[in-house]
Amino acid sequence: MAVASGVAVANLYYNQPMLADMARTLHTGSHQIGYVATATQVGYAAGMPLFIPLSDFVERRKLIVCLFIAVAVALGLTAVATTLFWLVAASFLIGATTVIAQILIPFSAELATPEQQSRTIGTILSGVLLGILLARTLSGVVSHHAGWRVMFWLAAAISLVFAAILAKGLPAIHAKTNMTYAGVMHSLWILLKEIPKLRQVCFVAGMFFASFSAFWTTLVFLLVEPPFHMGSQAAGLFGLVGAVGAGVAPVAGRLADSRGPRFVVRLAIVIVLAAFGVFWAGMTHVWALVLGVVLLDAGVQAAQVANQTRVFQLEPGARSRINTVYMIGYFGGGSLGSLLGSWMWSRWHWPGVCITGIGLMILAAIGLVMRGPEEVNR
Repeated sequence: MAVASGVAVANLYYNQPMLADMARTLHTGSHQIGYVATATQVGYAAGMPLFIPLSDFVERRKLIVCLFIAVAVALGLTAVATTLFWLVAASFLIGATTVIAQILIPFSAELATPEQQSRTIGTILSGVLLGILLARTLSGVVSHHAGWRVMFWLAAAISLVFAAILAKGLPAIHAKTNMTYAGVMHSLWILLKEIPKLRQVCFVAGMFFASFSAFWTTLVFLLVEPPFHMGSQAAGLFGLVGAVGAGVAPVAGRLADSRGPRFVVRLAIVIVLAAFGVFWAGMTHVWALVLGVVLLDAGVQAAQVANQTRVFQLEPGARSRINTVYMIGYFGGGSLGSLLGSWMWSRWHWPGVCITGIGLMILAAIGLVMRGPEEVNR
């Protein structure tokens, strides 16, 4: 489940190291090509309410296989894009159809015992984070040597392979509710409206992912300029550095079990703030980027484990729907971060990106302290 989740979520991030190459091919600027990364995140946020609730009343193996086939088609459309509008639209479709990890994560929580739930989520999220980071490495190398279109064809082939693997290997998980699709969709709004803690966690998590996306969307633009003079391959290789952060997930899960998830989120805010401080202070040095990437990815991963632990404790009978609401907020924040990051880069370059990340973490800290009197460290 962890590998399948990583393969699925990787489709969202192949484009980030290749943005400069794509901009040159389509003769557009850095701000305009940033819409590609934004559209992918917006598509993911839009796809979650469309597809994830189906896992509550549709056989899950069939749903997962169909989604892998659908994202392969979307990747193929991206590979043959000839205009910016086409590329943005196809990127939206990639995001909308590659929501498979968000079906597998709540399923893993159902299989785990209560005392092992955080660790189980951490294991799956390790696969997700590795998919996110190694996707950048793979796409950076492939784009450098063969072009960005080849990368999207390769990704389409990988998705079809996993459609076949999961069709054979996954157990049949049948529907657990008699609700209609319209009823499920309405219940998402009801959950968000009636559970203040869910709204709080969605906001805090969204700010974390916004800061993460602001950095990764703009990194390639920094690397192609002096003093670095690097390109898509170098941007992708930073994914290998960030992969160190994947090891944080199980540790964060154990810490959330012992000290409480709010403690982990507070610690993660400090770590991400430190990351952007390092990015800004050492903006002309590779060592600063390396250290900052490790801190950023470790902090965001720890916060993700803790935040998902918090939301899965809310309504055990509605985990898929709770996770849908949560991930809409999470990837909505990611799309905001991509948009803000590319906009700030176009005006104030790297200091603007660092200010964006710091500001988003300050908002996360404010959101975290705005809680009801009944909550202590949950």
